Amino acid sequence: MLGLLNECRKLTALGKFKAEISQLVSLPKLNGVIHFGPFNCNLQRRWKKPVDSAQTRLENRTRDLRLDKLRSQLKKLSLVLKVQELILKQRGQYISVQLLSKWKNIVGINIGIGVFLRKYPHIFELYTHPVKRNLCCKVSQKMLDLIEEEIGIIKESEVETIQRLKKLLLMSTSGALHIHALWLIRRQLGLPDDFRKSVLPRYPDDFSIVFPDIITLTSNDDCLVEATVEKWREKEYREKWLSEFETKFAFPIQFPTGFKIEKGFREKLKNWQRLPYLKPYETKDVIRPRSCGGAERFEKRTVGILHELLSLTVEKMIEVERLAHFRKDFNMEINMRELLLKHPGIFYISTKANTLTVFLREAYSKGCLVEPNPIYTVRRKMLDLVLLGCRNTDQMQIFQELEDGCNEKINHELAGGSCDGDWVIPILESCDRRQFNRSVGKHNRSI
Repeated sequence: MLGLLNECRKLTALGKFKAEISQLVSLPKLNGVIHFGPFNCNLQRRWKKPVDSAQTRLENRTRDLRLDKLRSQLKKLSLVLKVQELILKQRGQYISVQLLSKWKNIVGINIGIGVFLRKYPHIFELYTHPVKRNLCCKVSQKMLDLIEEEIGIIKESEVETIQRLKKLLLMSTSGALHIHALWLIRRQLGLPDDFRKSVLPRYPDDFSIVFPDIITLTSNDDCLVEATVEKWREKEYREKWLSEFETKFAFPIQFPTGFKIEKGFREKLKNWQRLPYLKPYETKDVIRPRSCGGAERFEKRTVGILHELLSLTVEKMIEVERLAHFRKDFNMEINMRELLLKHPGIFYISTKANTLTVFLREAYSKGCLVEPNPIYTVRRKMLDLVLLGCRNTDQMQIFQELEDGCNEKINHELAGGSCDGDWVIPILESCDRRQFNRSVGKHNRSI
Protein backbone atom coordinates (compact mmCIF):
# COMPACT_ATOMS: atom_id res chain seq x y z
CA MET A 1 0.00 0.00 0.00
CA LEU A 2 2.76 2.40 0.93
CA GLY A 3 4.58 1.51 -2.30
CA LEU A 4 1.56 2.48 -4.37
CA LEU A 5 1.28 5.83 -2.57
CA ASN A 6 4.96 6.60 -3.22
CA GLU A 7 4.59 5.77 -6.89
CA CYS A 8 1.52 8.05 -7.17
CA ARG A 9 3.43 10.91 -5.53
CA LYS A 10 6.35 10.40 -7.94
CA LEU A 11 4.04 10.43 -10.94
CA THR A 12 2.27 13.58 -9.71
CA ALA A 13 5.58 15.39 -9.15
CA LEU A 14 6.85 14.28 -12.58
CA GLY A 15 3.64 15.53 -14.22
CA LYS A 16 3.99 18.97 -12.54
CA PHE A 17 7.64 19.16 -13.62
CA LYS A 18 6.74 18.33 -17.24
CA ALA A 19 3.98 20.96 -17.21
CA GLU A 20 6.38 23.62 -15.93
CA ILE A 21 9.01 22.69 -18.54
CA SER A 22 6.47 22.75 -21.41
CA GLN A 23 5.24 26.16 -20.25
CA LEU A 24 8.79 27.54 -20.25
CA VAL A 25 9.49 26.12 -23.72
CA SER A 26 6.23 27.41 -25.22
CA LEU A 27 6.81 30.91 -23.76
CA PRO A 28 10.55 31.50 -24.09
CA LYS A 29 10.14 35.31 -24.10
CA LEU A 30 8.30 37.06 -21.27
CA ASN A 31 8.37 40.83 -20.80
CA GLY A 32 11.19 41.23 -23.32
CA VAL A 33 13.49 38.68 -21.52
CA ILE A 34 14.32 35.23 -22.89
CA HIS A 35 14.21 32.59 -20.17
CA PHE A 36 16.79 29.90 -20.72
CA GLY A 37 16.38 26.41 -19.33
CA PRO A 38 17.65 22.90 -19.87
CA PHE A 39 15.64 22.50 -23.06
CA ASN A 40 16.12 25.94 -24.69
CA CYS A 41 19.72 26.82 -23.83
CA ASN A 42 20.70 26.52 -27.51
CA LEU A 43 17.64 28.39 -28.81
CA GLN A 44 18.54 31.24 -31.21
CA ARG A 45 16.32 34.14 -32.15
CA ARG A 46 15.88 34.37 -35.93
CA TRP A 47 15.65 37.91 -37.41
CA LYS A 48 13.40 38.51 -40.39
CA LYS A 49 14.92 40.15 -43.45
CA PRO A 50 13.67 43.75 -43.79
CA VAL A 51 11.11 44.21 -46.56
CA ASP A 52 12.40 46.16 -49.57
CA SER A 53 9.41 47.42 -51.55
CA ALA A 54 8.29 50.60 -53.29
CA GLN A 55 6.38 51.64 -50.15
CA THR A 56 9.41 51.26 -47.86
CA ARG A 57 11.64 53.09 -50.36
CA LEU A 58 9.04 55.86 -50.51
CA GLU A 59 9.07 56.20 -46.72
CA ASN A 60 12.87 56.02 -46.44
CA ARG A 61 13.72 58.32 -49.36
CA THR A 62 15.79 61.46 -48.87
CA ARG A 63 13.35 64.36 -48.50
CA ASP A 64 13.55 67.65 -50.36
CA LEU A 65 11.99 70.08 -47.91
CA ARG A 66 11.68 72.94 -50.39
CA LEU A 67 9.77 70.90 -52.96
CA ASP A 68 7.57 69.44 -50.20
CA LYS A 69 6.82 72.96 -48.97
CA LEU A 70 6.01 74.09 -52.51
CA ARG A 71 3.59 71.18 -52.94
CA SER A 72 1.79 72.10 -49.71
CA GLN A 73 1.49 75.71 -50.88
CA LEU A 74 0.14 74.65 -54.26
CA LYS A 75 -2.53 72.62 -52.44
CA LYS A 76 -3.76 75.83 -50.80
CA LEU A 77 -3.80 77.56 -54.18
CA SER A 78 -5.83 74.74 -55.74
CA LEU A 79 -8.46 75.02 -52.97
CA VAL A 80 -8.66 78.78 -53.47
CA LEU A 81 -9.07 78.34 -57.24
CA LYS A 82 -11.87 75.81 -56.75
CA VAL A 83 -13.80 78.19 -54.47
CA GLN A 84 -13.14 81.07 -56.86
CA GLU A 85 -14.48 78.99 -59.76
CA LEU A 86 -17.65 78.23 -57.81
CA ILE A 87 -18.19 81.93 -57.06
CA LEU A 88 -17.60 83.11 -60.63
CA LYS A 89 -20.10 80.57 -61.99
CA GLN A 90 -22.91 82.22 -60.02
CA ARG A 91 -25.08 84.94 -61.46
CA GLY A 92 -23.68 88.29 -60.36
CA GLN A 93 -20.36 86.58 -59.47
CA TYR A 94 -21.14 86.45 -55.75
CA ILE A 95 -22.48 83.78 -53.42
CA SER A 96 -23.91 83.68 -49.91
CA VAL A 97 -21.64 82.21 -47.25
CA GLN A 98 -24.48 79.99 -46.03
CA LEU A 99 -24.83 78.36 -49.46
CA LEU A 100 -21.07 78.07 -49.85
CA SER A 101 -20.83 76.22 -46.53
CA LYS A 102 -23.02 73.46 -47.98
CA TRP A 103 -20.60 72.99 -50.88
CA LYS A 104 -17.35 72.97 -48.91
CA ASN A 105 -17.15 69.15 -48.94
CA ILE A 106 -17.33 69.19 -52.74
CA VAL A 107 -14.34 71.54 -52.89
CA GLY A 108 -12.40 69.61 -50.23
CA ILE A 109 -12.37 72.15 -47.37
CA ASN A 110 -12.26 70.49 -43.95
CA ILE A 111 -12.63 73.66 -41.83
CA GLY A 112 -15.41 76.19 -41.39
CA ILE A 113 -16.10 78.14 -44.56
CA GLY A 114 -16.01 81.44 -42.65
CA VAL A 115 -12.59 80.63 -41.23
CA PHE A 116 -11.34 79.65 -44.69
CA LEU A 117 -12.56 82.86 -46.35
CA ARG A 118 -11.09 85.08 -43.62
CA LYS A 119 -7.69 83.40 -44.06
CA TYR A 120 -7.40 84.99 -47.53
CA PRO A 121 -8.72 88.59 -47.33
CA HIS A 122 -6.69 89.55 -50.42
CA ILE A 123 -8.67 87.04 -52.51
CA PHE A 124 -12.18 86.91 -51.03
CA GLU A 125 -14.24 89.91 -49.94
CA LEU A 126 -17.04 89.48 -47.40
CA TYR A 127 -19.90 91.97 -47.35
CA THR A 128 -23.57 92.25 -46.41
CA HIS A 129 -25.98 92.12 -49.31
CA PRO A 130 -27.85 95.44 -49.55
CA VAL A 131 -31.21 93.81 -50.31
CA LYS A 132 -31.16 90.29 -48.85
CA ARG A 133 -29.16 91.43 -45.77
CA ASN A 134 -27.16 88.21 -45.60
CA LEU A 135 -23.41 87.67 -45.57
CA CYS A 136 -22.05 87.21 -49.10
CA CYS A 137 -18.64 86.64 -50.67
CA LYS A 138 -17.05 87.76 -53.94
CA VAL A 139 -13.61 87.53 -55.52
CA SER A 140 -11.32 90.53 -55.03
CA GLN A 141 -10.26 92.72 -57.92
CA LYS A 142 -6.60 91.68 -57.50
CA MET A 143 -7.46 88.04 -58.05
CA LEU A 144 -9.77 88.83 -60.96
CA ASP A 145 -6.97 90.77 -62.66
CA LEU A 146 -4.60 87.81 -62.27
CA ILE A 147 -7.21 85.41 -63.66
CA GLU A 148 -7.72 87.64 -66.70
CA GLU A 149 -3.95 87.91 -67.11
CA GLU A 150 -3.58 84.11 -67.06
CA ILE A 151 -6.35 83.69 -69.66
CA GLY A 152 -4.68 86.27 -71.91
CA ILE A 153 -1.25 84.64 -71.59
CA ILE A 154 -2.71 81.21 -72.39
CA LYS A 155 -4.24 82.64 -75.57
CA GLU A 156 -0.98 84.36 -76.55
CA SER A 157 1.10 81.20 -76.04
CA GLU A 158 -1.27 78.96 -78.01
CA VAL A 159 1.37 78.22 -80.67
CA GLU A 160 3.78 76.84 -78.05
CA THR A 161 0.96 74.82 -76.50
CA ILE A 162 0.13 73.26 -79.88
CA GLN A 163 3.80 72.28 -80.26
CA ARG A 164 3.68 70.56 -76.86
CA LEU A 165 0.57 68.66 -77.93
CA LYS A 166 2.25 67.60 -81.18
CA LYS A 167 5.29 66.32 -79.30
CA LEU A 168 3.11 64.24 -77.01
CA LEU A 169 1.40 62.68 -80.02
CA LEU A 170 4.78 62.00 -81.65
CA MET A 171 5.92 60.14 -78.52
CA SER A 172 2.87 57.91 -78.63
CA THR A 173 3.43 54.49 -80.21
CA SER A 174 0.29 54.80 -82.35
CA GLY A 175 0.33 58.57 -82.84
CA ALA A 176 -2.93 58.91 -80.89
CA LEU A 177 -3.93 59.91 -77.35
CA HIS A 178 -7.12 59.90 -75.33
CA ILE A 179 -8.65 63.36 -74.96
CA HIS A 180 -9.63 62.55 -71.37
CA ALA A 181 -5.97 61.93 -70.49
CA LEU A 182 -5.03 65.31 -71.99
CA TRP A 183 -7.91 66.98 -70.14
CA LEU A 184 -6.56 65.66 -66.83
CA ILE A 185 -3.22 67.44 -67.41
CA ARG A 186 -4.62 70.46 -69.28
CA ARG A 187 -3.43 72.86 -66.60
CA GLN A 188 0.10 71.42 -66.71
CA LEU A 189 0.17 71.75 -70.52
CA GLY A 190 -1.23 75.31 -70.52
CA LEU A 191 -4.46 74.32 -72.27
CA PRO A 192 -7.82 75.98 -71.50
CA ASP A 193 -10.60 73.92 -69.95
CA ASP A 194 -12.59 73.88 -73.20
CA PHE A 195 -9.61 73.15 -75.48
CA ARG A 196 -11.60 70.51 -77.38
CA LYS A 197 -14.06 73.15 -78.62
CA SER A 198 -11.88 76.26 -78.62
CA VAL A 199 -8.40 75.07 -79.71
CA LEU A 200 -8.57 71.82 -81.67
CA PRO A 201 -11.12 72.95 -84.32
CA ARG A 202 -8.77 75.79 -85.35
CA TYR A 203 -6.07 73.29 -86.41
CA PRO A 204 -7.81 70.80 -88.74
CA ASP A 205 -4.60 70.24 -90.72
CA ASP A 206 -2.70 69.09 -87.63
CA PHE A 207 -5.22 67.15 -85.55
CA SER A 208 -8.21 64.95 -86.16
CA ILE A 209 -10.62 63.30 -83.75
CA VAL A 210 -11.04 59.70 -84.88
CA PHE A 211 -13.38 58.56 -82.14
CA PRO A 212 -15.23 60.69 -79.63
CA ASP A 213 -12.33 60.28 -77.19
CA ILE A 214 -9.17 59.86 -79.33
CA ILE A 215 -7.10 62.55 -81.03
CA THR A 216 -4.55 61.74 -83.74
CA LEU A 217 -1.77 63.69 -85.44
CA THR A 218 -2.28 64.19 -89.18
CA SER A 219 0.92 66.16 -89.98
CA ASN A 220 4.50 65.32 -89.09
CA ASP A 221 6.99 68.04 -88.18
CA ASP A 222 10.62 66.89 -88.24
CA CYS A 223 11.84 69.88 -86.21
CA LEU A 224 9.86 68.66 -83.16
CA VAL A 225 11.50 65.23 -82.87
CA GLU A 226 14.39 66.47 -80.72
CA ALA A 227 14.07 65.85 -76.99
CA THR A 228 14.67 68.61 -74.46
CA VAL A 229 17.53 66.68 -72.83
CA GLU A 230 19.48 66.81 -76.12
CA LYS A 231 20.17 70.52 -75.55
CA TRP A 232 21.75 69.70 -72.19
CA ARG A 233 23.83 66.92 -73.76
CA GLU A 234 25.11 69.24 -76.46
CA LYS A 235 26.00 71.85 -73.85
CA GLU A 236 27.88 69.30 -71.74
CA TYR A 237 29.72 68.07 -74.83
CA ARG A 238 30.84 71.59 -75.86
CA GLU A 239 31.52 73.26 -72.50
CA LYS A 240 32.93 70.40 -70.40
CA TRP A 241 34.87 68.73 -73.23
CA LEU A 242 33.30 65.35 -72.52
CA SER A 243 33.37 62.57 -75.08
CA GLU A 244 30.30 61.65 -77.09
CA PHE A 245 30.34 58.24 -75.42
CA GLU A 246 29.83 59.94 -72.03
CA THR A 247 27.04 62.35 -73.05
CA LYS A 248 25.08 60.70 -75.87
CA PHE A 249 22.69 58.80 -73.58
CA ALA A 250 23.25 60.64 -70.28
CA PHE A 251 20.75 62.52 -68.10
CA PRO A 252 21.37 65.46 -65.74
CA ILE A 253 21.73 64.18 -62.18
CA GLN A 254 21.12 66.31 -59.08
CA PHE A 255 20.90 64.41 -55.81
CA PRO A 256 19.10 66.04 -52.86
CA THR A 257 20.95 67.34 -49.84
CA GLY A 258 21.76 64.52 -47.43
CA PHE A 259 21.59 61.75 -50.03
CA LYS A 260 23.77 58.81 -48.95
CA ILE A 261 25.91 57.31 -51.69
CA GLU A 262 26.58 53.65 -51.00
CA LYS A 263 29.59 51.65 -52.06
CA GLY A 264 29.56 50.83 -55.77
CA PHE A 265 26.75 53.29 -56.51
CA ARG A 266 28.92 55.67 -58.56
CA GLU A 267 30.12 52.87 -60.83
CA LYS A 268 26.58 51.63 -61.42
CA LEU A 269 25.40 55.16 -62.21
CA LYS A 270 28.27 55.68 -64.63
CA ASN A 271 27.45 52.48 -66.51
CA TRP A 272 23.75 53.38 -66.56
CA GLN A 273 24.51 56.81 -68.03
CA ARG A 274 26.44 55.18 -70.89
CA LEU A 275 23.75 52.57 -71.59
CA PRO A 276 22.15 53.15 -75.04
CA TYR A 277 18.37 53.20 -75.29
CA LEU A 278 15.59 53.93 -77.77
CA LYS A 279 14.89 57.67 -77.50
CA PRO A 280 11.30 58.98 -77.22
CA TYR A 281 10.94 60.29 -80.80
CA GLU A 282 12.88 57.53 -82.55
CA THR A 283 11.29 54.77 -84.67
CA LYS A 284 9.16 52.53 -82.49
CA ASP A 285 11.11 49.31 -82.88
CA VAL A 286 10.20 46.17 -81.02
CA ILE A 287 11.71 46.26 -77.53
CA ARG A 288 12.24 42.96 -75.77
CA PRO A 289 12.71 43.47 -72.03
CA ARG A 290 13.68 39.80 -71.48
CA SER A 291 16.58 39.88 -73.92
CA CYS A 292 20.19 40.48 -72.87
CA GLY A 293 20.21 43.98 -71.35
CA GLY A 294 16.69 44.54 -72.67
CA ALA A 295 15.15 45.21 -69.25
CA GLU A 296 17.61 47.99 -68.46
CA ARG A 297 17.19 49.57 -71.91
CA PHE A 298 13.41 49.36 -71.63
CA GLU A 299 13.59 51.00 -68.21
CA LYS A 300 15.88 53.75 -69.47
CA ARG A 301 13.56 54.42 -72.40
CA THR A 302 10.70 54.90 -69.90
CA VAL A 303 12.88 57.32 -67.94
CA GLY A 304 13.51 59.27 -71.16
CA ILE A 305 9.76 59.45 -71.92
CA LEU A 306 8.92 60.63 -68.39
CA HIS A 307 11.74 63.18 -68.53
CA GLU A 308 10.41 64.55 -71.83
CA LEU A 309 6.80 64.58 -70.57
CA LEU A 310 7.77 66.58 -67.47
CA SER A 311 9.88 68.93 -69.60
CA LEU A 312 6.82 69.72 -71.74
CA THR A 313 4.70 70.77 -68.74
CA VAL A 314 4.44 74.37 -67.60
CA GLU A 315 5.52 73.82 -63.98
CA LYS A 316 7.71 70.72 -64.57
CA MET A 317 5.58 68.63 -62.23
CA ILE A 318 2.64 66.26 -62.52
CA GLU A 319 0.67 63.91 -60.29
CA VAL A 320 1.78 60.28 -60.48
CA GLU A 321 -1.84 59.16 -60.72
CA ARG A 322 -2.24 61.08 -64.00
CA LEU A 323 0.74 59.29 -65.53
CA ALA A 324 -1.16 56.00 -65.44
CA HIS A 325 -3.42 57.27 -68.25
CA PHE A 326 -0.40 57.37 -70.62
CA ARG A 327 1.07 53.94 -69.87
CA LYS A 328 -0.38 52.08 -72.85
CA ASP A 329 -0.04 54.96 -75.31
CA PHE A 330 3.64 55.46 -74.46
CA ASN A 331 4.34 51.72 -73.95
CA MET A 332 5.37 52.20 -70.31
CA GLU A 333 4.18 48.86 -68.93
CA ILE A 334 6.17 49.18 -65.71
CA ASN A 335 5.63 50.06 -62.06
CA MET A 336 5.73 53.84 -62.32
CA ARG A 337 6.28 54.65 -58.66
CA GLU A 338 9.06 52.11 -58.28
CA LEU A 339 10.81 53.46 -61.37
CA LEU A 340 10.63 57.07 -60.14
CA LEU A 341 12.02 56.10 -56.74
CA LYS A 342 14.85 54.22 -58.41
CA HIS A 343 16.20 57.46 -59.93
CA PRO A 344 16.27 60.09 -57.14
CA GLY A 345 18.77 62.24 -59.04
CA ILE A 346 16.32 62.82 -61.92
CA PHE A 347 12.88 62.74 -60.26
CA TYR A 348 11.52 63.58 -56.83
CA ILE A 349 8.23 62.27 -55.45
CA SER A 350 6.43 64.42 -52.88
CA THR A 351 3.72 62.90 -50.68
CA LYS A 352 2.31 66.22 -49.48
CA ALA A 353 -1.35 67.19 -50.04
CA ASN A 354 -2.36 63.49 -49.83
CA THR A 355 -1.16 62.85 -53.38
CA LEU A 356 2.02 61.60 -55.05
CA THR A 357 3.50 64.39 -57.18
CA VAL A 358 6.65 63.95 -59.26
CA PHE A 359 8.99 66.90 -59.87
CA LEU A 360 11.72 67.19 -62.48
CA ARG A 361 14.64 67.86 -60.16
CA GLU A 362 16.91 69.66 -62.63
CA ALA A 363 14.18 72.25 -63.40
CA TYR A 364 13.98 73.51 -59.79
CA SER A 365 16.39 75.46 -57.64
CA LYS A 366 15.48 76.62 -54.13
CA GLY A 367 11.80 75.86 -54.70
CA CYS A 368 11.48 77.91 -57.92
CA LEU A 369 11.78 77.16 -61.62
CA VAL A 370 15.23 77.77 -63.09
CA GLU A 371 13.72 78.93 -66.41
CA PRO A 372 10.27 80.43 -65.65
CA ASN A 373 7.68 80.92 -68.38
CA PRO A 374 4.85 83.52 -68.55
CA ILE A 375 2.14 81.09 -67.39
CA TYR A 376 4.26 80.00 -64.42
CA THR A 377 4.97 83.65 -63.55
CA VAL A 378 1.30 84.65 -63.32
CA ARG A 379 0.48 81.50 -61.31
CA ARG A 380 3.32 82.37 -58.98
CA LYS A 381 1.69 85.78 -58.44
CA MET A 382 -1.52 83.99 -57.45
CA LEU A 383 0.45 81.82 -55.03
CA ASP A 384 2.10 84.89 -53.51
CA LEU A 385 -1.35 86.41 -52.99
CA VAL A 386 -2.47 83.22 -51.21
CA LEU A 387 0.66 83.13 -49.03
CA LEU A 388 0.14 86.79 -48.10
CA GLY A 389 -2.69 85.64 -45.84
CA CYS A 390 -3.94 88.31 -43.47
CA ARG A 391 -0.86 90.49 -43.79
CA ASN A 392 -1.03 94.06 -45.16
CA THR A 393 -4.76 94.27 -44.47
CA ASP A 394 -4.32 97.72 -42.85
CA GLN A 395 -3.35 99.16 -46.22
CA MET A 396 -6.44 97.55 -47.76
CA GLN A 397 -8.60 99.23 -45.12
CA ILE A 398 -7.01 102.64 -45.74
CA PHE A 399 -7.51 102.33 -49.49
CA GLN A 400 -11.11 101.27 -48.93
CA GLU A 401 -11.76 104.30 -46.73
CA LEU A 402 -10.20 106.61 -49.33
CA GLU A 403 -12.31 105.01 -52.06
CA ASP A 404 -15.49 105.38 -50.00
CA GLY A 405 -14.62 109.01 -49.30
CA CYS A 406 -14.05 109.73 -52.98
CA ASN A 407 -17.36 108.09 -53.89
CA GLU A 408 -19.11 110.12 -51.21
CA LYS A 409 -17.54 113.31 -52.55
CA ILE A 410 -18.60 112.54 -56.12
CA ASN A 411 -22.15 111.77 -55.04
CA HIS A 412 -22.25 115.00 -53.05
CA GLU A 413 -21.06 117.01 -56.05
CA LEU A 414 -23.57 115.36 -58.35
CA ALA A 415 -26.31 116.22 -55.88
CA GLY A 416 -25.31 119.89 -56.16
CA GLY A 417 -23.93 120.32 -52.64
CA SER A 418 -20.75 122.03 -51.57
CA CYS A 419 -17.50 120.12 -51.06
CA ASP A 420 -15.09 121.47 -48.47
CA GLY A 421 -12.85 118.43 -48.15
CA ASP A 422 -13.64 117.73 -44.49
CA TRP A 423 -14.12 114.02 -45.24
CA VAL A 424 -10.34 113.58 -45.70
CA ILE A 425 -9.40 114.79 -42.20
CA PRO A 426 -10.60 111.76 -40.11
CA ILE A 427 -8.99 109.33 -42.57
CA LEU A 428 -5.63 111.13 -42.38
CA GLU A 429 -5.88 111.31 -38.58
CA SER A 430 -6.48 107.56 -38.40
CA CYS A 431 -3.46 106.96 -40.69
CA ASP A 432 -1.24 109.15 -38.49
CA ARG A 433 -2.49 107.38 -35.37
CA ARG A 434 -1.66 103.93 -36.85
CA GLN A 435 1.81 105.04 -37.91
CA PHE A 436 2.44 106.51 -34.45
CA ASN A 437 1.36 103.27 -32.74
CA ARG A 438 3.65 101.22 -35.03
CA SER A 439 6.63 103.48 -34.31
CA VAL A 440 6.00 103.27 -30.55
CA GLY A 441 5.75 99.48 -30.76
CA LYS A 442 9.04 99.20 -32.68
CA HIS A 443 10.74 101.52 -30.16
CA ASN A 444 9.50 99.40 -27.22
CA ARG A 445 10.70 96.20 -28.89
CA SER A 446 14.13 97.71 -29.51
CA ILE A 447 14.36 98.71 -25.83
